[in-house]
Amino acid sequence: MSYILNRMTPADAPLSMEWMMRQYGFSKYEVEDWVLNLHFNWPLSVKAVEPTAEGEKVVGLLNMSDYRIEEETPLIAIEQPQLLARLNAQRYTAVFSFIVAPEYRGTHLNYDMLMSILPELKASYDFVFVPVMHRLKTHLYWQRWGAKEFYRDANCVYYILKLNQ
Repeated sequence: MSYILNRMTPADAPLSMEWMMRQYGFSKYEVEDWVLNLHFNWPLSVKAVEPTAEGEKVVGLLNMSDYRIEEETPLIAIEQPQLLARLNAQRYTAVFSFIVAPEYRGTHLNYDMLMSILPELKASYDFVFVPVMHRLKTHLYWQRWGAKEFYRDANCVYYILKLNQ
């Protein structure tokens, strides 16, 4: 298995939407709204492609976003306003969606995708905001990277992955 990592552009929005609908079961309306309104950080988003005889097959997407914590979980502004103020005083970006094709799970692909943007993350941000829906299996994955839970609501557990510690 070999793959090439490319940075994404707004032209990759339909691909991102397709993968999010397929992986997470979201409706097209929800995903369109998110892609249009949640400030995707396309230059930091990564697409992994596998060269094939027919062209390129997409095998992974890492979508980054510059949306604010309270856009993901408005309840935090009511329940933890001081925490939200401290976090918003720092520079951060968010992992909006991180999907790897089934045949690439358990390989080095997810690691390579993150490592490809780590220097830029460290140069520009204090932390990465990682919301993970309760039903997903990626909680331990992010914890192994050092992400720490800072809040939870009915939908997600919210983690911070500190940079430049």
